[in-house]
Amino acid sequence: MTIRFSLPYRTVFGQRLAVCGSRPELGGWQLASAAPLHYDEATTCWSLDLEVPDAAGSLSYKYVLLDANTGAQHWEHGPNRAVAYDPARAQRLRLADYWRAPAQPENELLTAAFTKALFRRPGAPAPTEALAAKTKKATKAPKAAKATEAAEPASTSQPAGTPPAAGETVFQLVAPRVDPHLSLCILGSDPALGAWDNTKALVLTDAAYPTWSGRIKLQSPGEDCHYKYAMWDPAAGHALDMEGGDNRVVPANQDRTAARVFNDEGYRYPDAWRGAGVALPVFAMRSGQGLGVGEFSDLKLLTDWAVKTGLQLIQILPINDTTATHTWVDSYPYAAISVFALHPQFIHLEGIAALKDKKAAKELAQLKQELNAKDFVDYEPVMNAKWKFLKLLYKQEKQNFLADAGYRAFYASQAEWLVPYAAFSALRDRFGTADFQQWPEEFRTPQNLEALTAETAPDYDEYGLFFFVQYHLDKQLLAAVDYARAHGVVLKGDLPIGIYRHSVDAWTQPELYHMDRQAGAPPDDFSTTGQNWRFPTYNWERMAQDDYKWWKQRMGHLARYFDTLRIDHILGFFRIWEMPIESVEGLLGHFSPALPLHRHEIERRLGWFDYSRLCEPYIRWHMLQDIFQGEAQNVFDEYMYDASYGRIHLKENVDDQRKIEAYIAQKIADYPEHTEYFQWLQTGLFKLVNEVLFVPAGNDFYHPRITLNKSYSFRELDSDEDRRRLYDDIYIDFFFRRHEEFWRQQGLVKLPPVRYATDMLICGEDLGMVPASVPGVMKELGILGLHIQRMPSDPATEFGHPDAAPYLNVVTTSSHDMSTVRGWWEEDRVRTQRFFETMLGHWREVAPFYCEPWVAREILVQHLHSPAMWAIFPLQDLLAIDGHLRRANPHDEQINVPSNPTHFWKYRLHLPLEELVDAVGFNEPLRALVATSGRKK
Repeated sequence: MTIRFSLPYRTVFGQRLAVCGSRPELGGWQLASAAPLHYDEATTCWSLDLEVPDAAGSLSYKYVLLDANTGAQHWEHGPNRAVAYDPARAQRLRLADYWRAPAQPENELLTAAFTKALFRRPGAPAPTEALAAKTKKATKAPKAAKATEAAEPASTSQPAGTPPAAGETVFQLVAPRVDPHLSLCILGSDPALGAWDNTKALVLTDAAYPTWSGRIKLQSPGEDCHYKYAMWDPAAGHALDMEGGDNRVVPANQDRTAARVFNDEGYRYPDAWRGAGVALPVFAMRSGQGLGVGEFSDLKLLTDWAVKTGLQLIQILPINDTTATHTWVDSYPYAAISVFALHPQFIHLEGIAALKDKKAAKELAQLKQELNAKDFVDYEPVMNAKWKFLKLLYKQEKQNFLADAGYRAFYASQAEWLVPYAAFSALRDRFGTADFQQWPEEFRTPQNLEALTAETAPDYDEYGLFFFVQYHLDKQLLAAVDYARAHGVVLKGDLPIGIYRHSVDAWTQPELYHMDRQAGAPPDDFSTTGQNWRFPTYNWERMAQDDYKWWKQRMGHLARYFDTLRIDHILGFFRIWEMPIESVEGLLGHFSPALPLHRHEIERRLGWFDYSRLCEPYIRWHMLQDIFQGEAQNVFDEYMYDASYGRIHLKENVDDQRKIEAYIAQKIADYPEHTEYFQWLQTGLFKLVNEVLFVPAGNDFYHPRITLNKSYSFRELDSDEDRRRLYDDIYIDFFFRRHEEFWRQQGLVKLPPVRYATDMLICGEDLGMVPASVPGVMKELGILGLHIQRMPSDPATEFGHPDAAPYLNVVTTSSHDMSTVRGWWEEDRVRTQRFFETMLGHWREVAPFYCEPWVAREILVQHLHSPAMWAIFPLQDLLAIDGHLRRANPHDEQINVPSNPTHFWKYRLHLPLEELVDAVGFNEPLRALVATSGRKK
């Protein structure tokens, strides 16, 4: 039989189209053997007649654009196409396809956020059931295959369906954006399509949702049939408004022995879909059932509130286990000891089983009352309580747990990460540290972990406790996930950019990381000295060797729980701010990878190069007086010595920031009553270490020091403005021009394996020092950006307007790394006044001293009406519009202070979620604001 492939496409000189697929005639997924299509100028269509054996079967295929001008190979977007055929039903099959272009906004509607939650079809199974079976399988990214590559370009294929019969016309349309109570239908000029009667439309089936399909024999196949898609209301029994644009056309066909399949693209909606959501960390949630901290079960209450207010998304912070020290330091959610394991703080004890020990049950009830009364998350008492009762429940439920078929299935599917995690956690507690380099030698590298953690091992309970806790955490989170999806609410997770240095991941796979380096961020609005997260940086070259397996596993696990994901510091996929292990602050870092300057290039552009002057701390007496004031002489006597030509050097025991940190820590330990003084002293000594203009990169290559023009060393240069301009020219070229294409290519290599590993909707936190190439790469890959009004991407602009945000973006009023709107309003009166006049339009009016509810409402409305796909607000900023419900002191609402590396993450919502759900006076006006902005399904 004959299968004709055809699609309209306008190429430029040097380009051609081919079809590659599962059958040998289509290359067997080897691009070098793909079947070329032939162009017809009259129809502007590319086509191919393919002869296949006279036997029933199916094939999958995909179109690819081959560009001889650049050598590039561009696969079309989306899953592999599929078609079933049967020569007994039709000897000729004609496929009318359309090119599925990447970087199209409507492609994001095919992600899990829409297909599994927002527009989930009635009766659809819980998505987590399907995900459980796929957890261990690393999926493939749709990429441009090499000529010799034999892999499919996508990991999934559309269902092939039933082979069409002769004379049949099959219509197929991928359209996820259909309200659950509606269906799709076709109205057309042919009587078989209702002759435009909206009660006689062809109603399509959603059996392969998001693909809708229907088949029919046209009554007048010899004439052109005009048609359109429309929404069908089954309750009313008629079609609603049809899609926009021109009529689609089925060309006349005299050959009644052929079957035709029209794979249409793009339901033409009258407007772009836009939604709204709320951001709140799980730990910050408060309910009557909690134990001093938010729990996974609280997500159900927040879902109920989201439904009442018309919000469609809940965004949370990372939820992985961060237990390294068993102190409040572990409250930092971005330092996970496992990128797979969940944090025990989020478990709901009663969700496991009731305590049979009446004395223990009474104690738990008392602790609940005490810890829930606190206005912050008191991390250490909370975790002490959780672990105490988790151990009791494990002992009580152990036999039932080990016999539980659900646990056995969980263990079988998750063992690859679960066993190392349990071993690591038990050994951490046994040896009193998460730093595995301090463990006995036989445990410093993982070996025989399955035997170590076997149920028959004499110390099994040390490990079994962690199996038990992780199983119930997973079970409780999945229950919350299914609840949210069933109510049309999307859960958005958070992917930290780094891994913790003393973690399971570093213990089991150290080759994937540069353990002798540390990651952070350059100076920005959050921190003038940069940020040092102390995470090792990624060894991307090693990760590429197994096609980024670790990343794909990590993404697959996150997709178990989330339909949308925020990638923290997405700029790290282009280049990461990397610091030597001796640094505490971020100023002596550099971007990695980078193209550092050779000494000869610096000499050529500056006219000189002196390593001692440019690359070693330049310290003089007047700087000490400026920094340390009256303490200058005492500081000099203890920490420094004179060098030649008026230069001062730091003594060897304090000549880098790590040494200073250790020295001052000992001082504080010896004289705790002078802690504040020593911390002030440390800040000043750190500043002196930073007084360089170039950072050595090895082999006589150098990076300009970030913000070098703010240093004493720069100001001490020759006062000749032309000479300083030379430094500025090098700096600007290095940071803003030299690397653009280089970093663009880095992003195009590293991001696709992450982006396409799952069907999650991906959003990138792209704040800070953003290379010009980043927005284009994100758009090309369908990754949403982030727009915060107080942090515009244009450094020449003080405030960004939400109206200027492109569609593929998230707009928000604040993030967890900054003050809330109310807190910010009180920080700088002059700046607040400018915002009040320029952004809110209150020209020549005096801004109120506090951010009054009506002001917060104006800011909220401004964001809701943005063209961006999502408007997501911290709950604190939503509550700001209600003078009765909002917190009294806005400065208690800030979650993190990035400039403080030892910040205690303890923010907790001041209202119980049960009270929020019942707050009609707040919920109904908020729902009205969301609805009138057009942010709805």
